[in-house]
Amino acid sequence: MSGITVIFDGNCQLCINSINWLSKKLTFDAIAYQSAPLAKFGLTIAQCEKQVYAISGDKKYGGITAVTFLLNARGNKVSTFLLRVLGPIGALGYKMIAGNRQSVLVSVLSRFIKRIT
Repeated sequence: MSGITVIFDGNCQLCINSINWLSKKLTFDAIAYQSAPLAKFGLTIAQCEKQVYAISGDKKYGGITAVTFLLNARGNKVSTFLLRVLGPIGALGYKMIAGNRQSVLVSVLSRFIKRIT
């Protein structure tokens, strides 16, 4: 799958480590929202401060939906299935992580993802 653009927080180590992990098996363009031409994607800084975005063709995915889309495109079918089954619980987990990017829990998760990259 190609033609995917990911708009992420370039100041978030978890985001950076996740982008690096995704890129091991998926080809996409990753742009930190801080330097992205957001208007081109129909996004604002306020939106991007809250969640990651994945754009593929004319479709735009945000937050947990973007994560699910990217995991599926990477070939992580089990993770994709689990996030879809979890539904609102997965969405709440995403919001908690995205809203607490400087927390100890997010730091530990970030280091774990870096280690498996």
